[in-house]
Amino acid sequence: MQRIYGRKSVLETIDSKQKILRAFILKNKNQENTHNILGKIVKKLKDKDIPIEFVDKSFFENVDGNHQGVMIEIEDFVYKSLSSIMDKERVILLDEIEDPHNLGAIIRSAEAFGFGAVIITERRSAKVNSTVYKTSAGAINNIDLVMVKNLNRAIKALKENNFWIYGLAGEAESSLGQTDLRGKIGLVVGNEGSGLSRLVRENCDGLIKIPMLGQINSLNASVAAGLAIYEVSRQNGFK
Repeated sequence: MQRIYGRKSVLETIDSKQKILRAFILKNKNQENTHNILGKIVKKLKDKDIPIEFVDKSFFENVDGNHQGVMIEIEDFVYKSLSSIMDKERVILLDEIEDPHNLGAIIRSAEAFGFGAVIITERRSAKVNSTVYKTSAGAINNIDLVMVKNLNRAIKALKENNFWIYGLAGEAESSLGQTDLRGKIGLVVGNEGSGLSRLVRENCDGLIKIPMLGQINSLNASVAAGLAIYEVSRQNGFK
């Protein structure tokens, strides 16, 4: 069982195919007003016959983050298989992204710009939790998320299915805008601190960098991923 907090994340999840077990709503005089988001949440929950408990403030006292007085419990997240996404045109692979905020933000960018799947590893990677749900702003419900045991084997399998694999690396000779990223593309983003692992680098078809003009020579992993995701989508005509 997993818990999701925040009004927008909860609303997006209600509209998805995710099975919701029950909901907890902070008692509020506007909870039945369908002209605001809280009222819409309550109505949608009732329409789906999902049990609702109206609770007082003490219920949320130990919750970190901005819960906005709303929480739902859902079944554990179900990851897709690698074989099920081979018909996608664009995917993003995460090499030990450990911060759930970064994972959620990358999922959000990938879904926004038409990527078909996000691939993570079983070890040394953030997993889907309430933070990922909230940071993705509901995008996680609209994109396939795959978990693999070995990223290098996943890269090999993608190559065998006509994907070209490019890794983001600050020291790469080729820049993002100078590289042909049309067609079936797998984009690899490395760990927040150490970047791409050695074997992943070697298994990529090419390494690309994001050119920067300022004195800061590195970007947050999710920011770098967002820029690269946009460029891949742009080169493919936003299709």
